[in-house]
Amino acid sequence: MDSMLTESKKVTLLEVLDKALDKGVVVSGDLVISIADVDLIYIGLKVMLSSVETMERSRKAPITGPMQEPT
Repeated sequence: MDSMLTESKKVTLLEVLDKALDKGVVVSGDLVISIADVDLIYIGLKVMLSSVETMERSRKAPITGPMQEPT
């Protein structure tokens, strides 16, 4: 069992990016700047990273426009 835990599979950055674009990734965070426990600035951040094809699949809408291949 220990040998299975210590073995690691090498994953390239390209494979990670491909999976992230295929599935979609959402990153969210909050930043609060305060002085003496008084909040001065609040920044909320939500970033979504996905491919256009994945977004169209999730919306169940066909891809239209110049990106569509001629049939």
